[in-house]
Amino acid sequence: MTSTYEAGSGAEQAAVLTVLTTTDTARKAEDLASGAVAARVAACAQIAGPVVSVYRWEGAVEEAREWQVLFKTAASRYEALEAWLTEAHDYDTPEIIATPVVRGSAAYLEWVERETAE
Repeated sequence: MTSTYEAGSGAEQAAVLTVLTTTDTARKAEDLASGAVAARVAACAQIAGPVVSVYRWEGAVEEAREWQVLFKTAASRYEALEAWLTEAHDYDTPEIIATPVVRGSAAYLEWVERETAE
């Protein structure tokens, strides 16, 4: 039987988040991913793209090709990851969105916690 983590299932499990950002080149996405992991504010990061983003910016509807970076981090490290991304990102207002992981492999989630420990 595979062990899984459920939010609120016990104090022994760390809360984990996925945090999404986007950027306009694959190279910048790779730099954000590797930099966050090296800084230990994320245990890992996955890059997908290009994707097409449609958004309103300065009163106009824009369309752009972007690369998504999905970070895995401990909830206790979110503020550090957000601060790191805000400093490292070249967008004026970078997308930084966190989503809680409500279920997952206990071994994987424990690994995320270990890899982001200060």
